[in-house]
Amino acid sequence: MLHVEMLRRGLLTWASRVGGLLVLLCCSLSLLYVMTCSPPHSDNPPLTHVLPHAGSNHAKLGPIIGAGTGETGGARAAAQSPPGAHSYQVLLQERDEQHRLYISSLKKQIAQLKEDLQERSEQLKKVQDSLKRDGPAGRKESESQGGGHGDVQGLKSQQSDLQEFLRSQLSKAEVLSGTRLPSEYAVVPFESFTLQKMYQLEMGLTRHPEEKPVRKDKRDDLGEVLEVALRSLNTPPSPQDGRDAAENRKTSKIYTPSDFIEGITRTEKDKGTLYELTFRGESTSEFKRLTLFRPFGPLIKVKNERVDTANVLINIIVPLSRRTDKFKQFMHNFREVCVRQDGRVHLTVVYFGKEQMSEVRSTLENTSREVNFKNYTLLQLDEEFSRGRGLDVGARAWKAGNVLLFFCDVDIYFNADFLNTCRINTQPGKKVFYPVLFSQYNPSLIYGGPEHIPPVEQQLVIKKDTGFWRDFGFGMTCQYRSDFINIGGFDIDIKGWGGEDVHLYRKYLHSNLLVVRAPSRGLFHLWHEKHCADELPPDQYRMCMQSKAMNEASHGQLGMLFFRQEIETHLRKQKQQPNPKKT
Repeated sequence: MLHVEMLRRGLLTWASRVGGLLVLLCCSLSLLYVMTCSPPHSDNPPLTHVLPHAGSNHAKLGPIIGAGTGETGGARAAAQSPPGAHSYQVLLQERDEQHRLYISSLKKQIAQLKEDLQERSEQLKKVQDSLKRDGPAGRKESESQGGGHGDVQGLKSQQSDLQEFLRSQLSKAEVLSGTRLPSEYAVVPFESFTLQKMYQLEMGLTRHPEEKPVRKDKRDDLGEVLEVALRSLNTPPSPQDGRDAAENRKTSKIYTPSDFIEGITRTEKDKGTLYELTFRGESTSEFKRLTLFRPFGPLIKVKNERVDTANVLINIIVPLSRRTDKFKQFMHNFREVCVRQDGRVHLTVVYFGKEQMSEVRSTLENTSREVNFKNYTLLQLDEEFSRGRGLDVGARAWKAGNVLLFFCDVDIYFNADFLNTCRINTQPGKKVFYPVLFSQYNPSLIYGGPEHIPPVEQQLVIKKDTGFWRDFGFGMTCQYRSDFINIGGFDIDIKGWGGEDVHLYRKYLHSNLLVVRAPSRGLFHLWHEKHCADELPPDQYRMCMQSKAMNEASHGQLGMLFFRQEIETHLRKQKQQPNPKKT
C-alpha cells in the first residue's frame, strides 16, 4: 500500500508539473508570436532598406506548395501595380504565409500536449480507481473480468512489434548507406522540390518536367514534411536526444518557410519514402540538412470477395460516320473476341448520316449469319457527327434494365481479358473504370515501310518504339447505365472531335463514385491518319493537332526522320572512302 500511495503522489506531482509547463509554454509561444508579428518601431531604418530586393531569393519564395497551376494573387496584382509595390506585395504575401504556417505548427504542438496531458490524467484516474477497490482481491477480480494486465501486455507487445517493423524498414531502405545495384536501370531516382514546384522524371499526364503539385496527396505530403522539419528545427532539444543532438540544435535562429532552399525525395515502394531538406543556416556558408523517412507499414487485408461475372452483359456502343473499311476491321476482331470467346456482349452502332449506311448494315448482317449473332442494334441519326451525342443516344436506347456500358471507337482493338477487366473494375453506384489504352505509332515508320507491316495481331506489342500509354485520353470507359444517367450523361452540345469525354470524366471525379484509372494491357488504339477540320473551334483544333503529333512516332524515330538527309549524306561518304588495306 505504501508503494501504491507513493506512485499516486508521484503521478499527481507529475501531472501538476505538466500542467504548469503547458501553461508556461502557451504564454511563451503567445509572447513570441506577438513579438514576431509586431510592426517595426519608427526609429528603425526606412522600409526600403529593410525589404529585400524583388529579385532576391527571399522575394522569390512564395506560399508553401500551391494548388493548381493558376496565377497567384500577388502575380495578378503585380500586373496592375508599379514595380516597387509588387516587391512589397510579394514580401507581405510571403510573411503572411510564414505566419500562417508557424501558427498552424504551434496549434498542433499545443494539441499534442493536450492529448498527452489527457492521456496521463486518464492513467492517474485509473490508478485512483484501483486504490478504492478492496486490495489485491479487487485487482484480481478486475483482471479476470476485463483481461487486465494480460490485455495491456498484449497491446504493448503489438506496439513493440510494429515499432520494430518500422525500424527494420528504415534499416533496409537505402537511407544511411548505399546498396549494391546490378545496373543503372535499377536506380530509384530522386525528385526535387521547392516551396512551389516539383521537378520530376516520370511526367505522366502533365508532360511537364516541372509543375505545381496538383494532386492533393502530393500537396499534403510535402506540406506535412516541411511542417515536421520546421518543428524539429525550432523545438528545443530534450535530454533524451543526447549531447550531439543538443549541440547540433543549439541555435537562436527561428526557422521559417523562407529558409527552405530545396528538398529531394524518392520512394522505395516496399520500404518507404525518404526526404532530405536543406535550409539556410545562420550565415551564408552554413546550411541545415534534415533527413526524414516515412516507413511503409505491413500489408493489411482489407477484404476478400468473390466476383462472379458469368451473367454480366456488356453493351458496347460505337458511334460511326463513314469509315466503313475501319468498321469491317473492327467487326473482324469483334466476331473473334466477343462472339466466339466471350459470348456476353451486345453491340450498339449509332450511325450518322445516310452515306455508306447500307455497307454498315450489310457488314452487321453478314456477321449475324456467319456466327449466329443476334445481339446487336443499329441506330441511324440524320445529323452532323458528334461522338458524345452518339454515345448518349446509344446508352439511353437500352431499355432492358441496368447494363454495363463500354464506350468504344471503331479504331479500337481489345481482347477477351479486357472485357473481364471491364466487368471486375465496375460496380453500379460505386465505381467506374477509365482504362489507359496503348496507342500504336504509324506502322510504316515502325517497320520501315508499308511492305514490311505484319498482321494487326502481331503489331500489338507494348514497347517504347511501337506506341505509348495514352494517358491524356478518356474516351474509352466502362460504366453502368444507371451511373451514366444519374451523372447527367454527355454534353451533347459539343460537335465533332474531342472534349466530350473530358467533361464526363470530370463529372465522375466530382462525384462520390470511385474512378479506377489504370493502364490496360488488352486495349489498343490502332494508328490511323488524323485530319483536323478547319471548322473546329480553336481549343478542339489544338487538341486534335497535339494528338496527331503524338500519334506519329517516338521521339527517337521522329529525330531520325528529321536528320534523314544528314544520315544519308554520311552513308554516301562512307561508301566513297576506299577500303583500308589489310595487313
